[in-house]
Amino acid sequence: MFSKSKINEPGPKAPEADTTKAADMNQPKTTTDFAPTAPKAKPPASVLSPDLTIVGNLKTTGDIQIEGTVEGDIRAHLLTVGEGATVKGEIVADDVVINGRIVGRVRGLKVRLTSTARVEGDIIHKTIAIESGAHFEGSVQRQEDPLTNSGSKPVPKPASATTSAPAASAAASGAN
Repeated sequence: MFSKSKINEPGPKAPEADTTKAADMNQPKTTTDFAPTAPKAKPPASVLSPDLTIVGNLKTTGDIQIEGTVEGDIRAHLLTVGEGATVKGEIVADDVVINGRIVGRVRGLKVRLTSTARVEGDIIHKTIAIESGAHFEGSVQRQEDPLTNSGSKPVPKPASATTSAPAASAAASGAN
């Protein structure tokens, strides 16, 4: 079976060993090689503390939890407005949970107003939940994709601007 002489024997046996190594390189690697492609753990939400006031817009692909005051527009994946928090501006997020006060438009796929929520402005949503005790002044509009439309009503473009403007206006008005 095995002999020491075959291992030490020079000649054409060495290239066979190289082809074996090359064949092994073409084989799938062990599961440890897949570790870099595995999904990373989701980072925790960014928290704006109660003593923090921000004047300006916030934009992230992650999650934000607001406990302080924001005067500006917010765009995020998941936005949680704390019970003592105030936001004055437009909110655009996949998921919005409002426990505090919002003055401005809210756009989200899923919008939830808890019993402590105080919202003054329009809500454009795909799904909405409003708990008993929530205070809401404004209109509610359901849209299939509320994140893409920046305004509640389409603004028609002048026909003289481009040749495709009438078609774009017709498509925008047909979407409602």
